Amino acid sequence: MTDKTDTREIVLDILLAVTRDGEYSHIALKNTLDKYQYLEKRERAFLTKVVEGTLEYQIRIDYIINTFSNTKVHKMKPVIRCILRSAVYQICFLDGVPDSAACNEAVKLAKKRGFHTLKGFVNGVLRNIARNKENITYPEKEKEPVAYLSVIYSLPEWLVRQWKDEYGMERTEQMAVAFLTEQPTTVRINTERITKQELIDRLQSEGVRVSEAVQMEDALFLSGYDYLNKLKSFQEGLFYVQDISSMTAAKEAGAKEQDVVLDLCATPGGKSIYVAQQMHGKGRVIARDLTPQKVFLIEENIRRCQVSNMQAECADARIFDAAWEKKADVVIADLPCSGLGVIGRKKDIKYKMTVEKEAELVALQREILKNAVRYVKPGGTLLYSTCTINQGENEENAVWLSRQFPFGLESLSPYLPEVLKEEGKDGMLQLIPGVHETDGFFIARLKKQENKQT
Repeated sequence: MTDKTDTREIVLDILLAVTRDGEYSHIALKNTLDKYQYLEKRERAFLTKVVEGTLEYQIRIDYIINTFSNTKVHKMKPVIRCILRSAVYQICFLDGVPDSAACNEAVKLAKKRGFHTLKGFVNGVLRNIARNKENITYPEKEKEPVAYLSVIYSLPEWLVRQWKDEYGMERTEQMAVAFLTEQPTTVRINTERITKQELIDRLQSEGVRVSEAVQMEDALFLSGYDYLNKLKSFQEGLFYVQDISSMTAAKEAGAKEQDVVLDLCATPGGKSIYVAQQMHGKGRVIARDLTPQKVFLIEENIRRCQVSNMQAECADARIFDAAWEKKADVVIADLPCSGLGVIGRKKDIKYKMTVEKEAELVALQREILKNAVRYVKPGGTLLYSTCTINQGENEENAVWLSRQFPFGLESLSPYLPEVLKEEGKDGMLQLIPGVHETDGFFIARLKKQENKQT
């Protein structure tokens, strides 16, 4: 692929931003696509595919490079490391790119970035990989199951061990496969403004492929579009990008029309907006988050979706707000978490998390939950959720809440589709990629006991 704008150089810049500078891939990619809106659809698709694929398979790619290079990946200069990684992805995982093109373009890019003396190294490593890619020896599943899952599915070994302990090897591999399976975009219909069939017709007229989601009446799966923000139906707020797991959590809030709902960590506002729309413009939903930038994002979505009974506020959920003590019918605590349930959408999050960071997040979650319980009216509801599959952040926190405070777990079944009713009857639901056809997501519904002190 050669073009006036060097697509591979853009890929390199994104990979450097993520792996060297610490940016999140989905943000770096979105900002780049916003900047290069003028690129043809195929170029944008190639750029996205190579960035996401290189990050998605990074551990396996590094294993391949280390097999054929005397200089190991961790000792390479960041630019050379990223050039090799993206080229190996094209050679080993992308059928539409000739191996010779991937090698040649990588050498050109190394020279362009000032590494003329390393062009022979880049060329030699890549051509050796291209010649021998069908004969690479990987760890054996039976002898080294953790190493096998780590390399084949590009998961850190510590994470494989954690999931193996919590879910077993078979379930761990199911999740690993699901994370590497390409998924359509899931959207929620703004049923306050358009019917399902009307939206399907609108989207199809805009060139989007649409299919219905059997798990959720208000959901659709979209594919085949170029740039979501260009769609008139998106600009008009006729739908909202939201996974079925997140929609399920919003339904579990069970908010009634006159309720007061407080969402403590709401960005970008999807759950709050869905709750507000289910209240049909009545009651009040307050969506809070930590920074003005996050609040601005919530406000943008409120305006786009034309929600009248919701407002955004800037507040630190770690600091108790006495003005809200026992004022909310429903408190939504969808808290900062390890995010390991959305690896399929945020490709690099698995490399940024550690066991130590998970423990820090559990402490933060409990710090916020100690405030959250005080905002709930007697008889009111606390909805606790995360987008992870780590039991320490999920079931253990829910049980801790019910033991430390006058809250009891309340069945989720009345709000769940038939296929999930049995799993949610005890007040907790863990959605698992590869099992439930959703992101990894945890939901717990707790009711505050009447006439009890928090």
